[in-house]
Formats: sequence, structure tokens, C-alpha cells
Amino acid sequence: MKRLLPSLLSALLLPLLAVVGPLLAPHPMDQPITIPYGPAGTNGALLGGDQLGRDVLSRLLHGGRDLVISSLAVAVLVTAIATVLGVAGALRPGFGRFVERVADVFMLLPAVLGILLVTLSWPQGGRLALVTAAVALGAPYAVRFMTAAAAPVVTTGYVEAAVAGGERTLHLVFREVLPNLRSTVLALFGLRFVAAVYVVATAAFLQIGPQPPAADWALMIRENSAGIVLNPWAVLAPGIAIGLLAMSVNQAAGSLAPRAERT
Repeated sequence: MKRLLPSLLSALLLPLLAVVGPLLAPHPMDQPITIPYGPAGTNGALLGGDQLGRDVLSRLLHGGRDLVISSLAVAVLVTAIATVLGVAGALRPGFGRFVERVADVFMLLPAVLGILLVTLSWPQGGRLALVTAAVALGAPYAVRFMTAAAAPVVTTGYVEAAVAGGERTLHLVFREVLPNLRSTVLALFGLRFVAAVYVVATAAFLQIGPQPPAADWALMIRENSAGIVLNPWAVLAPGIAIGLLAMSVNQAAGSLAPRAERT
């Protein structure tokens, strides 16, 4: 545990910083303090100014919280739904075939197109519509993953004995099968968080969800791409932050997996 803690804390540092970032911002996120695309260091702007002369660093610190919360919500919901449905499908083949057919239908729809259809038809759109669409489109892949992972476990003797003893499906899922799949569930969560960051950031880049003048990392990339030559940090900083966020949470989930395997 002592060896695990430093790596876990370092992996979670960026997500925590994104959540508390607005409290650390040196300037208001919507107040111009320099010329448009001012270079780094101008008028106290460490990373320069954006297309309206607003402090890039302050907007960077404000722009990660919604992305983290939305991606975390998607990853948790997808992992939970896929874990229950996947293990139940492995235990009950008839139910499993039904779940797989439904999953096949959803998998035919491209993620970005599906998000566009849901968010544009949802009353007032917003984050709730985006999270709902991302969960609906991400769950089918995760369900198939968990079904394949649970298949060897459900054929073991102790699970077959519990089935023969008449135990209910929920008891079999949570008491007999899942304790042996904890590392798999953690790995799935890490993968789904990375996928959620990609989907949520792509939607924000397409202006589905947050709208100007909101501070959002993907939206910052879209807004400032025209001035990348004048102030590259206005585009590079949020792009690097998105990549590091996805990798850090995936690393945190991966660092927990060996420990879950040993317990």
C-alpha cells in the first residue's frame, strides 16, 4: 500500500487540480487583460492571451472541472451498467443473447452521430443530454467486454454449485462472480474514462454542450486555433491537459488493478 500511494496520488493530481482549478485562477476567466493572442508573460498572463485577450491560464484552470465531472459520470455509469448486464448475461445465456442483440444495434451507430442526434433532439440539450448519449453509446462495447470476462468465471465449480443451490441472479452477480473480476472492472473503468474524455471533448469542440464564453478545454482549442502561430499556448495548453487527464485516470485505475487481484 505504501508503494501504491505515491503513484496513485500522482495519477490523480491533474483531475483534482481540474476540479479545484477555479479557486486557483489568478484572473477572472472572462476578463481581457492583454491584447488578443498576446504572447506568454504579457501583462502577467503566464500562458498569454486568447482570441479576446483573456488569460489562457485562468481559463485553463476553469475549463477542466466540467470535463472531469462529465467523463467521470459517464465512466461510472457505463462500468456499472456493463458489469451487471455482462455478468448476468454470462450467467443466463438467454438473457445474454437478448442483451447482445440490443448492444449490436447501438454499436452500429457512430458515437459522434449518436451524440448529435440525442443532444439536438433533447429539450435544451446541455450536459445531461451529452452524458446520457455517451452512456448509451459506450455501454454496448463494455457489456461485450464484461460478458467475455465473466464467461470463464461462471463455469467454475463454486458458481455452478451456487446456481444449483437456487441462488438468485443478483446474488450470483455480486457475491460469486464480481469478487473475482475486480481488476477487470477497474481496467474497464480506466478504458471507459479515456473514451468518455474523448467523446465529451469532441462534443465540446463541436459546440455540443458548453457554449462561448464558457471556459472548456476542447472549446478553447476550437476558439484559438486561428491564432496558434501568435500564441501557441492558447491551443497547446488545453490539448496537453486533455491528454494528461485521460492518461492519469487510466494510470490510477491500472495501479489499483494488481492490488485488487491479490485480495
